[in-house]
Amino acid sequence: MSMSEPHPRLALSTPSRLVLGSVSSGIVGLTLGAMQGGQMAQLRFRAEHAHKMPDTTTGWYFYHKSKNYHAMQGGIREGFRMAARTGFWSFVALGLESTVDRYRGSSDMFSTTVATLSVAGAFSLWHRFSLSTAARTARFGLLFGLAYGAVQDVVGLARGRPIGYVELVRRRFGAATHDGSDHGASGP
Repeated sequence: MSMSEPHPRLALSTPSRLVLGSVSSGIVGLTLGAMQGGQMAQLRFRAEHAHKMPDTTTGWYFYHKSKNYHAMQGGIREGFRMAARTGFWSFVALGLESTVDRYRGSSDMFSTTVATLSVAGAFSLWHRFSLSTAARTARFGLLFGLAYGAVQDVVGLARGRPIGYVELVRRRFGAATHDGSDHGASGP
């Protein structure tokens, strides 16, 4: 395989990282969407049936049974909808990160930041956000990209993966200290 990465991010190949990242963000989206959808469906049911509240114990039993059924149905529907959204945007971000890595020739937090900022911009355009909301989305994308990229770089350094800007700093400052110590050791 000529496209094999010698030092993949998080010790996972790009296809594995795309699948695992998208699935895990989809699971988070499913959980959050189900909770929000269930609560909204419960409130909607209560609002729609506020004019005909039950009078008997049996009536209350069926009222709560129906309310719980509607909450579950709304939670499942919204959960899958949110899972698809979060999985899609995560797939786009991780794929773009890999593409930027490949074209830059190095994998570090700057590729992650470029990818998350690009996805934040695309997300803002897709949803037709106002300028202030788009700026806030870009700020969150920048912060997430820097944080996630830094975590990946720390894990990569611990595993021995070369990080572009760390290698640059080592070459610039590390070579000067090694040259100075070598000259000092060979002196009279």
